[in-house]
Amino acid sequence: MASSTMKRWLRPEVYPLFLTVGTAVGICGMQLVRNICTNPDVRVTKENRAAGVLDNFAEGERYAEHGVRKFVRGRSHEIMPSINKFFTDPN
Repeated sequence: MASSTMKRWLRPEVYPLFLTVGTAVGICGMQLVRNICTNPDVRVTKENRAAGVLDNFAEGERYAEHGVRKFVRGRSHEIMPSINKFFTDPN
């Protein structure tokens, strides 16, 4: 039984699927850790939960303006701008 399962799922055609699913799980895990560790609205410890609602706007601004958002700010919102310009700009 185990050998037939290995033959079915560990073929070279399945490697891209494993890579894609692994990448998606990694991104979800990274976002989960980021939210638990750095989100100002999430309080894991009992002492922090007892504080109630905090008006901590500076910490919220630091959380919202993360590195990826700063990196893409001011850039084009196109995935492949050179190809889009090639097909849309009449020269």
